[in-house]
Amino acid sequence: MPDVRIRARWRIDPYIATLLATAAVASLLPARGVVATGFHYLTTTAIGFLFFLYGARLSTMQAIEGLKHWQLHAAVIASTFLLFPLLGLVAKVLVPGVLTPELYRGLMYLCCLPSTVQSSIAFTSIARGNVAAAVYSASLSNLIGIALTPLLAGLLLLSDRSGGGVSLNSMRGIMLQLLVPFVAGHMLRRWIGGFVAKYRHALGYVDRGSILLVVYAAFSGGVVAGIWARSSPVSLVVMLVVNIVLLAIVMVTTTVAARSLGFCRADEIAIVFCGSKKSLASGVPMAMVLFPASTVGLTVLPLMLFHQIQLMVCAWRARRYATRHVVSQGAEATIRCPPSRPAAG
Repeated sequence: MPDVRIRARWRIDPYIATLLATAAVASLLPARGVVATGFHYLTTTAIGFLFFLYGARLSTMQAIEGLKHWQLHAAVIASTFLLFPLLGLVAKVLVPGVLTPELYRGLMYLCCLPSTVQSSIAFTSIARGNVAAAVYSASLSNLIGIALTPLLAGLLLLSDRSGGGVSLNSMRGIMLQLLVPFVAGHMLRRWIGGFVAKYRHALGYVDRGSILLVVYAAFSGGVVAGIWARSSPVSLVVMLVVNIVLLAIVMVTTTVAARSLGFCRADEIAIVFCGSKKSLASGVPMAMVLFPASTVGLTVLPLMLFHQIQLMVCAWRARRYATRHVVSQGAEATIRCPPSRPAAG
């Protein structure tokens, strides 16, 4: 069963293919004039609803319980919000010789985003790691990211002179459009949490449909502003290579750090998979709030590429973790930390 799931991960993610197709449609048939204005209001509503659902899904008790494993979570948060941004700053040397300023902005924004939830948990499970810790850590990363991602983006991109940096108005917008709906959803969880849990699969389609809508609006605005005239196919290939190198550095660093700090293998797996991911689900809506419409398309493009890369690379890494221990521990074994010596709390 794990091999089947891993092989499935090596295929192109159908949702990524749909996102790229949506971007292609927007490039050929961008929304203009009154239609673009309508899409603006529609995407604003969709983004608010997305974060309302995120808040409704968050369990306060689970978040509090998960903090007991704080050393592991600290390692994941450090990778997500410290290591990635530092590597993004180092990548500034690639501008303009290797990366265009627009694509570098997208790379830097990617480095500010929180971890994913679903794929972090899935790969940790396939690799037979600490799934409970992965659930808590990935969820905590997304919770922190709602506030920290805009702050990091503002700090690292506010001085951008090319017209695509984060403005103070966008920082206020993130509060009204993202944080307020998130808090409202969480406060109403007592009454709507059961409904959200019961219909989570149907609401998942709402999530993905909303993001497709946001991608179409983002690329429409970019096409109207002439973004493709500022980027060549070669620069996109280079962006792909840079993303691969970025992910490789983070995965190697988190692996070495987890072992050096004495984490057991189950915790190491959770750290590697939670600490190396970036969330497409949070990143695309946030970009629409943080950046001018004319720049959002190229800003989220590095993230869309990175998302597919992380699925494929982490599938390979999860298989390595799993097969390395199946032989010695049995096909159904799960790697666990010794109860007498918990590595992270």
